[in-house]
Amino acid sequence: MFGKILIANRGEIACRVIRTARAMGIRTAAVYSEPDKRSVHVEQADEAICIGPAPAAQSYLNIDAIIDACRQCGAEAIHPGYGFLSEDTTFCNRLTKEGIKFIGPGHEAIEFMGDKIASKKLARSANVNVIPGFDDFIEDPDHAVSLANQIGYPVMLKPTSAGGGKGMRLAFNDDECREGFERSRSEAKTHFGDDRVFVEKFIENPRHIEVQVLADEHGNVIHLGERECSLQRRHQKVIEEAPSPFLDEATRLSITGQAVALARAVNYSSAGTVEFVMDADRNYYFLEMNTRLQVEHPVTELVTGIDLVEWMIRIANGEQLDLDQSSIRTTGWSVEARIYAEDPARNFLPSTGRLLLYRPPSENESVRIDSGIKEGSEISVHYDPIVAKLVTYGDDRRQAYDAMVNALDHYQIRGIASNIPFLQRLIRHPDVLAGNITTHFIEEQFPNGHDAKAVPDEPLQGCAAVATVLDHVVYHQAASISGQYRSKKIRKKVAGAVLINGKHLDYRLRANSAACHVSLDNREIVVRHSWAPGQSIFSGTLNDEPILMQVARNALSYEIEYIGFHASAKVLTSRAAEYQKYMLEKDTAVNSQVLQSPMPGLLVEILVETGQQVMTGDSVAVVEAMKMQNVLRTQQDATVAEVLAEVGDSLAMDQAIMRFE
Repeated sequence: MFGKILIANRGEIACRVIRTARAMGIRTAAVYSEPDKRSVHVEQADEAICIGPAPAAQSYLNIDAIIDACRQCGAEAIHPGYGFLSEDTTFCNRLTKEGIKFIGPGHEAIEFMGDKIASKKLARSANVNVIPGFDDFIEDPDHAVSLANQIGYPVMLKPTSAGGGKGMRLAFNDDECREGFERSRSEAKTHFGDDRVFVEKFIENPRHIEVQVLADEHGNVIHLGERECSLQRRHQKVIEEAPSPFLDEATRLSITGQAVALARAVNYSSAGTVEFVMDADRNYYFLEMNTRLQVEHPVTELVTGIDLVEWMIRIANGEQLDLDQSSIRTTGWSVEARIYAEDPARNFLPSTGRLLLYRPPSENESVRIDSGIKEGSEISVHYDPIVAKLVTYGDDRRQAYDAMVNALDHYQIRGIASNIPFLQRLIRHPDVLAGNITTHFIEEQFPNGHDAKAVPDEPLQGCAAVATVLDHVVYHQAASISGQYRSKKIRKKVAGAVLINGKHLDYRLRANSAACHVSLDNREIVVRHSWAPGQSIFSGTLNDEPILMQVARNALSYEIEYIGFHASAKVLTSRAAEYQKYMLEKDTAVNSQVLQSPMPGLLVEILVETGQQVMTGDSVAVVEAMKMQNVLRTQQDATVAEVLAEVGDSLAMDQAIMRFE
């Protein structure tokens, strides 16, 4: 077995590989960019080597620097994780020439499967179902439009070398096809060095099903069942689970058989994933093969009990699989939610900054957390916005989802915006719980993201009742302090008003040793709890229904997070509430005459010039953040008065890009 391996990656996947390597008795070396010097993966590895500045092209994509680091530390093999160089044939070939083992498949398989056109042709030859489309690359926007009209809208434009949804664009008409082609080609060139794009028919109302395969260098190939990854946003997976609630046994047998056939056809070795798109009638078509470890691999590990990273290492070391298909058993159910640094209220725009508070739920037999950050970590604009992967397990699907609901309710993050409130709403949605989902589900049900502050009346009243209880407990403790001057003595409030998310609710509170009885605008709510000042979790019952809220005091306000919603409550005397009406509110209205960057990022393109007339919805600029290009459009008809930024500028959130008149 290898004595030392180098991990050519960062964040949670680097930590994941370190965990298995340590269990196998293998020493690890980490690489890091300059801003990652104090990252968790650097701390966990046995040694770490700096490979360059922040931009990935100068560090994590710098093949020479990574090979030099491998030589420097004496590692015999490199695990690439996912992303970055994990599917780069040049990297794989260089390692072979240098005598360094690549922990993954051979370069031929990477090359074949990394080219979506070549992989479709190979799939056809292996009798694997494929989507109708044009099996060659597109020459220019006019060629894209011509092909799209031949295939029939809607169509999907895809870079031949990209993965993870990067560069993919859906088009329903000629204009969308032209712009989609340009954006797809630009993103592919920037991130993968290959601007070739192809087009295929878009399957409407699809489900995304993928099969995990495992193969050794001796010709043995098995599958470890399927995963459902239909809950996606912008082609990025958000919730994954194993097994799929949609497949019947006949379809499961057929789709896993085709995945194994494709792996054999490409002479695959290592862990890999064959992805399919499936329609409502369970007809399925080959999408792509990812020749690396998948982000969602933990759900397969939990239902099979097989450590995929361990087998990747063993296979790279020449070992033969001691597993056969008949020995593979899936038990129970597993669900994974990806925790991202993004703001659901701003249409999921990336969020950067320092984690001022980071308290994940406790890990146990039902909860697993794969993360590469800690309290105080910096979320950078340079890399993928994933913070952690929260994975839960149960004897059946309902148990796994219940465990996910509870774990998300306990997950505490402050300092950046995260998608946890959105996940809390998504995971509770009746159609999600019933398994009635497609890859369009999120954009249909949450077209504008999720505004946690738009709290419906029922949960808002619950938050208001809890706020009065929090206030009562805080003031009861303060009033109990001895030695207070009689004229300044703190008195407990038992009546007044709750000002919560712009609403005014009159309240009265009666408390005894068993419960707090809160009257809110004449509605009686009974709260039972064991909360004490300083605790960030409030658990108990609300009219005998179990509740769990995250709570914090901010000056005069109580900040409450509950089932994906956020309430800010002030508990005041009636007189103070009257005075509050006269307090001025800061005007936060956006200046429609100025185009501002909605996120920190790199200004990639200015599409207009000073003096140009623009119409509502026109594309005027492109900002790149966390490996995605975002097209900025005008909100009204106007004239470009002044361009305030230059291509190549690093933009702060809300920084002015241009002014209109």
